[in-house]
Amino acid sequence: MTTRPVGSAVDAASHADTEGTRTAEWFTSLASTVGPRLLAFLARRVDPPTDAADLLAEVLTTAWRRVSDLPADGEAATAWLFGIARHTLANHRRGQIRQAALADRLRARLATVGPAHEALPEHAVEIRAALAQLTDSDQAVLTLSGWDGLTADEMAAILGITPSAVRQRLRRARERLRQALAVQPSAAER
Repeated sequence: MTTRPVGSAVDAASHADTEGTRTAEWFTSLASTVGPRLLAFLARRVDPPTDAADLLAEVLTTAWRRVSDLPADGEAATAWLFGIARHTLANHRRGQIRQAALADRLRARLATVGPAHEALPEHAVEIRAALAQLTDSDQAVLTLSGWDGLTADEMAAILGITPSAVRQRLRRARERLRQALAVQPSAAER
């Protein structure tokens, strides 16, 4: 029979496992108890209130990452979690302000840019109907080229193929579109 000295690496690992299990159990119990209160706290302070669930998940994730700072006392642990919730809420609000400012800048920019096409082409209905008959691949190259005005190099980057493959696909797609348009009844015939 072999004996191990007290304080060996095996004892330390076993102690760490036991301590980790206790910490996880304490955190789970605390989250179950305080979680509904945190959710209500967050829901009262965010718009839309449905964002509160995402914020609660963020609070608990942050708390778990900092679990070594978790107070052992229940009241102190609750206060600690509410402090994390308050900071998470502040970060969320700053993010909303940044997002709103970005949206305002984008709206202002788009207001100064006129539409690419002043009016729809005379045969827009027929063109859309013919496009709908084509494959997704054909529709992609045709719309990226015709509607979005992208070059073969730009389309190649988007589609993950070579520019020469884009030009080949575009040529074939245009031919299929011509064929689809040839069999489309015109608006006057309908």
